[in-house]
Amino acid sequence: MSDKTPFETDMLTLTRFVMEKGRRVKGATGELTQLLNSMLTAIKAISSAVRKAGLAHMFGIAGTVNVTGDEVKKLDVLSNSLVINMLQSSYSTCVLVTEENKEAIITPKEKRGKYVVCFDPLDGSSNIDCLAPIGTIFAIYKKETDNEPSEKDALQPGRNIVAAGYALYGSATLVALSTGQGVDCFMLDPALGEFILVDRDVKIKKKGKVYSLNEGYAKYFDPAMTEYLQKKKFPEDGSSPYGARYVGSMVADVHRTLMYGGIFMYPANQKSPKGKLRLLYECNPMAFIIEQAGGVATTGTEAVLDVKPEGIHQRVPLILGSPDDVQEYLACVQKHQKSS
Repeated sequence: MSDKTPFETDMLTLTRFVMEKGRRVKGATGELTQLLNSMLTAIKAISSAVRKAGLAHMFGIAGTVNVTGDEVKKLDVLSNSLVINMLQSSYSTCVLVTEENKEAIITPKEKRGKYVVCFDPLDGSSNIDCLAPIGTIFAIYKKETDNEPSEKDALQPGRNIVAAGYALYGSATLVALSTGQGVDCFMLDPALGEFILVDRDVKIKKKGKVYSLNEGYAKYFDPAMTEYLQKKKFPEDGSSPYGARYVGSMVADVHRTLMYGGIFMYPANQKSPKGKLRLLYECNPMAFIIEQAGGVATTGTEAVLDVKPEGIHQRVPLILGSPDDVQEYLACVQKHQKSS
């Protein structure tokens, strides 16, 4: 059967999209465009590695534990090296912070540029062996001082983000990207090796019908979270209860929340009093994307993007999603704070 679909001769690729956006910025040097294009090359390479992992015997554990205590898988190591090498060879970075390295990586002098990048090269990697979706998350900041680059350059609040995004390696490979002018989604066309624009200026629903968290930890939840979940399951106004969805891969769960609305939660609990997700390369980029799409992202006490980082692997609680859903959760928090 012949394919009758007309061949697109003026497609909007992500490379072209980034270049066009860059041209509109007054005084732009093209350095951010260079950086984003290098990040995309790394994402394409990771996508290819993820698809071949089983055949290339890259499943399994590399035999080490990363700085935040997760067992490091072979694909994690490969993805981390790919991103570091691509970013440093873009001549646009000075400091890199990755989940896999205890200390910040300082770009060699001869390759330095003005940007700081915080990234999780392969998020949800405990799902690799069972083929559940995994992803890459990143946030880009501008270096604020003229001093020699150091870890301190990465300790900026999320409000300073210049661009952030994530790649989702699922049934297809998708990139969601924001440069502070809304969120756009691109799908990788394997035949072209290019990301093509599929969703422009994505907006999250005002209210959703799904909540997403690991309820296996219900024993350790605080009273506000317990009450909020009770309201979702047994609504007092007679409306339908919310559905529950939880992949356990942050990129997959957040992307679904962005597309369908609802709320994603990784709260603090008795076992993890500071939460489990890392501020710099998990919470900030996702909070930036969700806010750019009209949603809300909070720690339960303040907006995620307002948190002033104290360490590069700092953890914070995270609740994000549709504005009405997050506000309803915050109302439960405030109620319990008053009563206590």
